[in-house]
Amino acid sequence: MSNPSKQNHTFRTAIWTGDHLQVTLMSIDVGDDIGLEAHPYTDQFLRIESGQGFVQMGGHEDQLDFERRVYADYAIMVPAGKWHNLTNTGNRPLKLYTIYAPPDHPYGTVHETKEIAMAAEEHHHYE
Repeated sequence: MSNPSKQNHTFRTAIWTGDHLQVTLMSIDVGDDIGLEAHPYTDQFLRIESGQGFVQMGGHEDQLDFERRVYADYAIMVPAGKWHNLTNTGNRPLKLYTIYAPPDHPYGTVHETKEIAMAAEEHHHYE
């Protein structure tokens, strides 16, 4: 997964979607973030392949009481229902892959930019 993650230039691309889990590649621009979110019924695993960032998590949108700096080779586990965000604090794109269980995005999802991803999520109302 390291090479595909590092070679990815899209905000989000679902590279595999099954009945019970999904794998996506992500590239977060310098100074940008994934966007504060919670998945009510989906556990999430994130693996940083290159770059550095800052992860925040908590039980409520306005109470992110878990904060850590993360770097290449770090893994982040996000339980279903936890609010979370990952911000790129480095000077190059933050490259990672994430596993959702169950799948969180429609089969074949490709979001070139964060703006496209946010618009799609608002339009489709999926978590």
